[in-house]
Amino acid sequence: MFVIFGATGRVGGAAAAELRRRGLRVKAVVRDAAQGARLAQLGCELATADLNDSRSVARALEGAEGALVLCPLRPSEAPRAEALRIIDSLGEAIEASRPRAVVAISDYGAHLPTGTGITLIFHQLEARLREAPTAMTFLRSAEHMHNWKRHVRAARERGVLPSLHHPVTRRFPTVFAPDVGLVAADLLASAEGNAKQARVVHVEGPRRYSAQDIAEVLARHLGRPVVAEELARERWEPTLAPAGLGEEYARLVAELQDAHNAGRIEVEAGAGEVRRGTTELAEALR
Repeated sequence: MFVIFGATGRVGGAAAAELRRRGLRVKAVVRDAAQGARLAQLGCELATADLNDSRSVARALEGAEGALVLCPLRPSEAPRAEALRIIDSLGEAIEASRPRAVVAISDYGAHLPTGTGITLIFHQLEARLREAPTAMTFLRSAEHMHNWKRHVRAARERGVLPSLHHPVTRRFPTVFAPDVGLVAADLLASAEGNAKQARVVHVEGPRRYSAQDIAEVLARHLGRPVVAEELARERWEPTLAPAGLGEEYARLVAELQDAHNAGRIEVEAGAGEVRRGTTELAEALR
């Protein structure tokens, strides 16, 4: 039995579907059973759990040969405090239920202890889950391609793609979220029961893209010229916060972007392999 948290999302949903395609038993964990109709049609068993409640998480993990866990980042007023509660809950539940293997979704740059904004949450996730008595794999995901959808309106209406990536010609790792789920499923299906040392795997797309590349893809899809423009640093947080992210979340995203532009958000040198999704940006944004 493989237990998938976040099964209604892009990553967890793809992982659940792939494991079922391989004929494996899957328990899909959702917040509300009403969300699980599509998963039930795939043949998944359904369970409900609150990630803030370690006992309900442990109950969902009962009988698990392997599990996919994640810490969702919500644009709340206190995203870090909320995430740390979930991380502690996951750690306690894994220690109580002891699945043979766990794949935890992490982030590029999670090995860095300072200066990475929102990614520091994943540094803390990895530190906490390394204590668990299970074969642990941290699947560090590159930036998701679908994050650029928030700029489609500006591209369509004004022919501009505002970018926090500076310069707009610098290529960075990015990945189609369902491809992360496919890699996670493969890691779970082939996991070995070695709890002595955590494994680190990075996942990004078939190639890297710049903001200029993304503007060109959008131009083809929209049928109009689109130009990538650097958004001035002083405008980052005032632009992000009113968009529903909240003041603290906007600050943490801006700090992460500073680290990106300094070239710090990369594959950890000498630690872990790199796997590549197959979905190109044009297909992801179509």
